[in-house]
Amino acid sequence: MIEDIVKRLDPMPSKSKLIIFGGGYSGQRIASVGRRLGVKVLCSRRKKDSKGADFVFNNDEELSNDIFEGATHVLSCIPPLMNGKDPVLRKLKTQLLNVKNLKWVGYLSTTGVYGDKKGAWVDENTTPNPQQERSIRRLSCEKEWLATKLPIQILRLPGIYGPGRSAFESLLNGTTKMIDKPGQVFSRIHVDDIAGAVLFLINLYSQGNNPSVVNLADNLPTNNLKVITLAAKLAKKSLPSTIPFEIAQKTMSPMALSFWQENRKVDNHLLCKKLGYSLIYPDFRSGLKNCFSQLQ
Repeated sequence: MIEDIVKRLDPMPSKSKLIIFGGGYSGQRIASVGRRLGVKVLCSRRKKDSKGADFVFNNDEELSNDIFEGATHVLSCIPPLMNGKDPVLRKLKTQLLNVKNLKWVGYLSTTGVYGDKKGAWVDENTTPNPQQERSIRRLSCEKEWLATKLPIQILRLPGIYGPGRSAFESLLNGTTKMIDKPGQVFSRIHVDDIAGAVLFLINLYSQGNNPSVVNLADNLPTNNLKVITLAAKLAKKSLPSTIPFEIAQKTMSPMALSFWQENRKVDNHLLCKKLGYSLIYPDFRSGLKNCFSQLQ
């Protein structure tokens, strides 16, 4: 519930205006929380008739300077172009540099930039070593944002889940696969904690507590079998047979296979211990229970 996020956050500075580029799953949740905190939020979509479209941002249309009038905070949730360039900076870099009183700029990146660590922990001091093309492009965009000298903060996210995007959807439609790859773990973050952490970090940044890179992840990296097993227990559904990874990989799409080719645990010590953010859903157990409570 949005109330559970809002009650954990301090009020935003008065007359704050947040511009969000990319009003998808995470962007819309961040926008909703920001509005409940009294922030004026404008959220982009690629088409004007898309849900939650306050303005249109795409490759075809120019963006009016009026959008940035009074803007204090900007967040980009838009993935890189295929050439590794950032679509927001490609079109709007000059406009962004000319915004007066811009307090914070955020870029949602991926923990994929760390590459494969064979199950070892990574934190913000780990040198990025992306191996997947999409992660290489993300790191390129991170560097592009940092080079602008804007008040930029890079937020690296692992797997995102939440209501409507969890283990329950595939379980209920019969497409769940119980893939067993010993030693494989995935880190996760609930969409509510993305929203909560973003607004939390915005306030901290204004107080001078402003690390340039922060990992947003929960406390418990784990394998997919545990997640699916709990989802099945909550939904009272039977589980399919376990499939060894060596067999399952033969029919995986290249995208799916790429996720299983990397193995790392994402450390959230900076976010939760040093900066003091309190996770709403500290692990997949609490997060899944929330998702189940909202199933239609």
